[in-house]
Amino acid sequence: MAKYDLTPVDVPKVKTKYRRIKTKLPVPESLSIFQTLSESEPVSMMGQPPIIWDRAEGFQVYDKWGNKWIDWSSGVLITNAGHGRKEIIKALRNLLDSKLLATYVFVHEKRAELTRMLQSISPDPANYLAFLLSTGSEATENCIKLARTYAFEKHGPQKKYFVSFINAFHGRTLGAQLAGGMAKLKTWIVDEGKTFIQVPFPDGYKNENTSFDLFLETLKEKGVEPGEIAGIMTESYQGVGPDFLPVEYAKRLEAFCLEYDIVSIYDEVQSGFGRTGKMFTYEHYGIKPDLIACGKGISSSLPVSAVIGRKDIMSLYGPGSMTSTHSGSPLPVVAAVESLKIILKENLVEKARISGEILIPELNRIRNKYPDVLGCMHGLGLVAGIQVVKKGTKTPDSDTALKINEKCFHKGLLMFAPVGIAGECLKIAPPLMITEEALREGIKVFEEACDEILGK
Repeated sequence: MAKYDLTPVDVPKVKTKYRRIKTKLPVPESLSIFQTLSESEPVSMMGQPPIIWDRAEGFQVYDKWGNKWIDWSSGVLITNAGHGRKEIIKALRNLLDSKLLATYVFVHEKRAELTRMLQSISPDPANYLAFLLSTGSEATENCIKLARTYAFEKHGPQKKYFVSFINAFHGRTLGAQLAGGMAKLKTWIVDEGKTFIQVPFPDGYKNENTSFDLFLETLKEKGVEPGEIAGIMTESYQGVGPDFLPVEYAKRLEAFCLEYDIVSIYDEVQSGFGRTGKMFTYEHYGIKPDLIACGKGISSSLPVSAVIGRKDIMSLYGPGSMTSTHSGSPLPVVAAVESLKIILKENLVEKARISGEILIPELNRIRNKYPDVLGCMHGLGLVAGIQVVKKGTKTPDSDTALKINEKCFHKGLLMFAPVGIAGECLKIAPPLMITEEALREGIKVFEEACDEILGK
């Protein structure tokens, strides 16, 4: 886990159109807030750069002591449409004035509007439905449940295995972590999940073998027959990178699922709603998932998630038997409706694609300055990640990644803490509406930080 020093230090003053740093960092006056948190909540909630958010607008984050940052985090890939959008705030205010705050699954009008919007961007609107939930973990859990239910009801209990990928992250609840591919996150799970199988992910760097034959060989080694598999779930790109599937691999995976009537699931919780220059990242592969898990960028603000999937699978449970307390809760639903309207109206999907044509080559250029330490760079649209490794190896170097991240923070460029399998990945994910001028300024700051840490 990243550990930032909470000792205030003098940093160079910054004053540009998009950034302003005028105090020590962390701000001395903020320390009492961090102290209160250390005494009142678990340490698991810490681990991000030590800024106290006061407000956020567009692609900038402000504290109340006069500092402001260009945001390269989008929270954690949440604010695709931008922070604090006036359209979302206005719609929320109108709803607050109507005094409609909670409905369980009693119907309200905006719920129908959102499910129709999600259906319209599905692989096949005539044959797909949308089910609203609260979190990404809930969405992936429901995908697992639906895949297993479909397999059991159509084929019987022998079709029991659920396949996912090494280094995958699908959430923090039990089913989501059983499907996840990071052993260190599963040490608390005992004697459960023996039908959850992980196979290597073909990222081309951590695993250089990108052949689909490795997928088949791994199943054979584990004694799993294709006809015994209920579902296969993959992140459309693995969040530890981002790491993408080769197109041919994705197509062979789809054909494999069709041949053996396996439910194919794409986890778009962090990759959806325009992030990679397509509405959903799976579209880059030219395939059609049976189920799609959505979250984060769906609302650019409040907690809401969704499963979009084939009607025959989504309709397996009768009225009242597949719900959640806050399924389709009014405030998050309204936020999601307005966020999607902004994404469509402002053509932010295409904007992300165009911005990626600036961001990705520049990050590759920076990476190539220090190829022995910046191990690889993967990205598409407005998401990218650079793996920091010990010189001349592929061994993760979380300490150096943290130093670069912290240096960016001191310069007015905000990213969330390094991610990856060992905290070595510098993840870059600005709001999709970031301007070219601000994007280029952020790239310049990032390069300065790398030069100062790696050029010594």
